[in-house]
Amino acid sequence: MKTKKILIPVLFIIGIVINGFSQPPVKPTHTEGADTGAVNALLQLSKEKLATAPDSTISLAMQASDMAEKINFKKGKALALKNIGLGYYYQGKFIETLDYWTQSLMLYEDLKDETGISNLLNNLSAVYNDQGDDVRALDFALRSLSIAEKLGDKLRIMSALNSVGTIYYNQSEGTIKTNKEVNQDKALKYLSMALPLCEQLGNTEAFGIISENIGEIYFKKGNYNKAMEYYKKAVDVLKNNPNAPFALNGIGKIYRDKGDFDQALKFHNEALQLAQKLDVQQRVVESLEGLANAYEKKGDLNTALNYFVRAATLASDIKSNHNLKDLYSEMASTYEKAGDYKSAYLYQTLFGSIKDTLFNESTEKKLGVLQSEFDLQKKQNEIAILTKDKDLQAISIKRQKFAKNAFMIGLLLAFTIALLIYRNYLNKAKTHKILNQQKDEIEGLLLNILPKEVAKELQTTGRATPRQYESVSVMFTDFQAFTVIADHMSPDELVAELDACFIAFDGIIEKYQLEKIKTIGDSYMCAGGIPIGDDNHALNMVKAGLEIQQYVADHNSSRIQKGLRPWGARIGIHVGPVIAGVVGKKKYAYDIWGSTVNIASRMESNGEPGRVNISHAVFDLVKDHYACSYRGKVSAKNIGEIDMYFIEQKTNGKLNLSRTEELEVTQ
Repeated sequence: MKTKKILIPVLFIIGIVINGFSQPPVKPTHTEGADTGAVNALLQLSKEKLATAPDSTISLAMQASDMAEKINFKKGKALALKNIGLGYYYQGKFIETLDYWTQSLMLYEDLKDETGISNLLNNLSAVYNDQGDDVRALDFALRSLSIAEKLGDKLRIMSALNSVGTIYYNQSEGTIKTNKEVNQDKALKYLSMALPLCEQLGNTEAFGIISENIGEIYFKKGNYNKAMEYYKKAVDVLKNNPNAPFALNGIGKIYRDKGDFDQALKFHNEALQLAQKLDVQQRVVESLEGLANAYEKKGDLNTALNYFVRAATLASDIKSNHNLKDLYSEMASTYEKAGDYKSAYLYQTLFGSIKDTLFNESTEKKLGVLQSEFDLQKKQNEIAILTKDKDLQAISIKRQKFAKNAFMIGLLLAFTIALLIYRNYLNKAKTHKILNQQKDEIEGLLLNILPKEVAKELQTTGRATPRQYESVSVMFTDFQAFTVIADHMSPDELVAELDACFIAFDGIIEKYQLEKIKTIGDSYMCAGGIPIGDDNHALNMVKAGLEIQQYVADHNSSRIQKGLRPWGARIGIHVGPVIAGVVGKKKYAYDIWGSTVNIASRMESNGEPGRVNISHAVFDLVKDHYACSYRGKVSAKNIGEIDMYFIEQKTNGKLNLSRTEELEVTQ
């Protein structure tokens, strides 16, 4: 898992802001002049409200849409639907945005208004870009660019160039280094082509947005000086524009990477306040993410996780998959640093899933095909202009006919081959699915029997090597007078009681990262410090023993209330060297051997119900954490006399000994 993660937000699509209201008011084309004038007035007012009150934009544009519908004013209706979509886009409601912009596009196509078509295609590209569907986004952007170039419309060309550059930037977040660099260079190429057009048109807002996009690419490349230059250009011209938070966050990231956390937090907070004021949800996500990364790098992990959770929740709500991809990776890394490995694994899994969706070989190929088709179409258009001579046209027609026939034959062959490949793929996929299910079941069974590391070694090499461990804590538990109790219970009741207790014990030892070894009748055996070493295994074993006694005490309270006989659990713990390995062939069993195991068993048999009995070796390791009462030297069968202690209570580092132990220490 990565320990360092640089935040790269999704670049903002300029086509939304530039194209949203770039067309002049629609002039009346029929006798309803006054009514169309009212529609245009509502549209102009909805435009003015976009940056500060998207709700008002939607409301006013809906009024305009209804009025245009009544008077059959199709152009006004198309523009009203577009404005409604813009309001929803700024609120991060992409489903509603797609709905209204698709309706608007259909009206523009019906009107054969190529400027409007180019505009809406680019806007739709922006939404699919934000949702992480880069293939569809590039398709719409290139279609928009093709129409804009045919019209010679510099504004639309500039917008589409920015969109294409943004999409290639998104794909630079893939895993292959070569593809990253290629896509970054492609993004920089398209954005650099768009920037001079902004200056020619005198469009300062577009200049600011494209500048911050270029700054983002330089930031990713590690060129902080260039990145800062373009971010500051963007801030200077955008000021209170809804896109300004993007550049402010960019400056914050640079300061963060340079270790100036006060300046980083200042700019990220400024971006957040502006984004919240203008109700631009995408920018709010990026600002929260920027704050989270700054606090994470500063070392304040709790505050960082708080901001990460807020950002991920909002990004999920608005379906901003590119942001979610970055957030899941960063959250996995931060939880790992905080020691919460369960949460780290969860978010690493989510990151892998969404990353596979956004970046894969199929997507890369589709993007390449779209770009090739666009370049080919462009070259064909240039050739068509040059081949006006009739003879050349005739030759061209023959070639086209031949190419068409060859293409149809090739297409038929390709389709047949594809069909055969697809059928073969389905059969293989079905087989693989069955094999994967069986593999998962086998692995699950192994993990229920053996420790993860041992199971992995057994699967990889076919055997598990026995190992000597110098310091392992071993705990035994059993129930006093179990045979007498069992004689007064039915088999079902007995098994149910043992099952409930042992399931609870399993949960407790897993909590303290201990390893269950086996159960023998009413006896439960576990160990700490294997198969992975742990400096705190003895302390964790004592904690587990006390928690087991607490569980048994609570369980007995319930039994007593039902008029049933309570069960008294004895627990013994010892620390020392053991040998661990896997025995058996048909039924694997992970077990441990050595005098340490025998002594731990004697610690249990010489204990008392409700108490945790430990050896002197354990006492030496936990005496600074628990007060213990010295029991003296107790004779253990086949072992001899052993110093034994009962765990009494937690202590703040002060040792409480019985009088007997004090005398022995002073002597």
